[in-house]
Amino acid sequence: MPTAPTHTRRLAPRAAIEAHRHDDHQIVYAGRGVVAVTTGAGSWVAPATRAIWVPAGTVHAHEAHGELELHLMGLPATENPLALDTPTVLAVGPLLRELIIAHTSTPDDGSPERARLRAVLLDQLRASPQQPLHLPTPDSPVLRTLCGILRADPADDRTLAELGREVGASDRTLSRLFRRDLGMTFPQWRTQLRLHHALVLLAERTPVTTVAHRCGWSSASAFIDVFRRTFGHTPGTRPTSADGPSG
Repeated sequence: MPTAPTHTRRLAPRAAIEAHRHDDHQIVYAGRGVVAVTTGAGSWVAPATRAIWVPAGTVHAHEAHGELELHLMGLPATENPLALDTPTVLAVGPLLRELIIAHTSTPDDGSPERARLRAVLLDQLRASPQQPLHLPTPDSPVLRTLCGILRADPADDRTLAELGREVGASDRTLSRLFRRDLGMTFPQWRTQLRLHHALVLLAERTPVTTVAHRCGWSSASAFIDVFRRTFGHTPGTRPTSADGPSG
């Protein structure tokens, strides 16, 4: 397996980096746009206020939403400041954001200054809260079918019982499968799906009201409230490499 690179690259909207893996851990951060990371276990989506931790050896692919400024940082497999062994979304405050951008935008010259920058970055990572922004992929065939229906149309607001009639399972069975296979309730999973879809649409500069409608919220204000509570800023706020995230 190759070493995980530490660098910055730009990707056009919908551009992808095919499935691969590294000997090292990797931090994936979108300074601009939104990055999606997909593994066999599910998908993670992160705007500029979040980063994604990808453990060493994890087969993963990247996809760009919006004009993506992708910052990648490799860490040796022996260095795991958060002791994480599964992909995880991490909160990125203004200081950690600038540290990641600075570290990935310049070559490693082996200088004491760069070593100090890296040390502070790792300290900030250790203090970074983990965010429950994982959209897991189910193992159960009936759950895969149900989830596929909602992925195709996140605005589908049918109840679990109504969806169950389409896939041939009771709502009680489906509720049990959601908890057993995905570790969350059906409403929790659907909210995660809608937030992931909303991030993609916002990166493509879709108006907030349209995003709310297409993702199944009853109103723009209801969408904005859920988005703010989840990400710490409103959907109209677009952090870029020139300005830190609000909230």
